[in-house]
Amino acid sequence: MLLESEWAGNAQIAAFLTRSGHPTSVEEAMHRLMGLAGEEFRAAIERWIGRPVPEGFEAARAEEDRRVLAEGLEAVAGAVAFVRSLPPALPRAVASSSSSEWVRTHLRHLGLDGAFGDKIFSGREHVARGKPAPDLYLHAAAAIGVPVARCAIVEDSPVGAEGAVASGATVIGFVGGRHCLAGHADRLRQLGVRHIARDFEEVAALLA
Repeated sequence: MLLESEWAGNAQIAAFLTRSGHPTSVEEAMHRLMGLAGEEFRAAIERWIGRPVPEGFEAARAEEDRRVLAEGLEAVAGAVAFVRSLPPALPRAVASSSSSEWVRTHLRHLGLDGAFGDKIFSGREHVARGKPAPDLYLHAAAAIGVPVARCAIVEDSPVGAEGAVASGATVIGFVGGRHCLAGHADRLRQLGVRHIARDFEEVAALLA
């Protein structure tokens, strides 16, 4: 949600699949794959194209990961200022489907290293079931010492929103990223998200 990583990642996937004989737009890739990781991500691609992922897929993904870790990614508009505006004493955490090292590296690129302390949690590392299960959010809430019912979770992906709603927290559906296409707010509402923010100013207003 802080980075335009969904757009960049799905652009790479769309280009790879198109070169492999399965013409794909960035928008279609995002609709089908947004928020997925690991085996769920791979399985979703295989269900979509009706065959195993094409040869070279893992190598292409690894090369893209190396590139963005080295170069960084564009921040979602307003994200950096929003994080810097949070009261220092406010408990907060990152709960991501990506690896914790990936998150820390990109926070450094954004100048936000230290903004979340050691409260950076990965669905691949810290829980047995990642998103859309609620486990990662429950783990993060316990780690910051706040009952999940008193937590606000800001989520932009349907997979993440599903788990956030199931956790019992207040969920703010963020639709201000480049990857949030027409109808994205309705898609999140259908999953039970009650609050929608079009930008980080609206997130701040909802939190207040």
